[in-house]
Amino acid sequence: MKARLSSLEPARVLIIAMGARYVGTQQQRDTYFNVQGGRLKLREVEGEASKLIYYEREDISEPKKSDVLLHDAPEPKSLKAILEKALGTRVVIEKTREIYRHKGTQIHLDTVDGLGNFIEFEREMRDPLADRVVLDELMEVLGIEKGDLIGGSYSDLMLEKEGMAQA
Repeated sequence: MKARLSSLEPARVLIIAMGARYVGTQQQRDTYFNVQGGRLKLREVEGEASKLIYYEREDISEPKKSDVLLHDAPEPKSLKAILEKALGTRVVIEKTREIYRHKGTQIHLDTVDGLGNFIEFEREMRDPLADRVVLDELMEVLGIEKGDLIGGSYSDLMLEKEGMAQA
């Protein structure tokens, strides 16, 4: 689940107060490529190995299932050149991501260039009802209303902002 925030600081204070463990901060560049179904992106993280990520997911603002395939990309420059040539670049997203973990949920505080501040929850869903309760509790503690939730990806938001919404 993902929601827009006016400021990261109030969420950061609440996340730390509830005992979440700070994992680190990353500078990420996600290059999305043109594909027929799902989304394909090359994630480059400063100081870490790059990953090619393909995922399919509903664009709804509720918790959603994602089918994800990951591939380590030790040579991202050559892979990116091949994918740009073969598929074309759809959009590039640059962000700073603070990562926290709390009770099996990864919490991201994201500052996305050109879009603003967001909070995102990622959780491996094993028991949909129990997992939903955990996510609802996090939303309540952090003051996130259902109306604040965003259905699509940062790529969708950027394309909408640029007037090139996905067809």
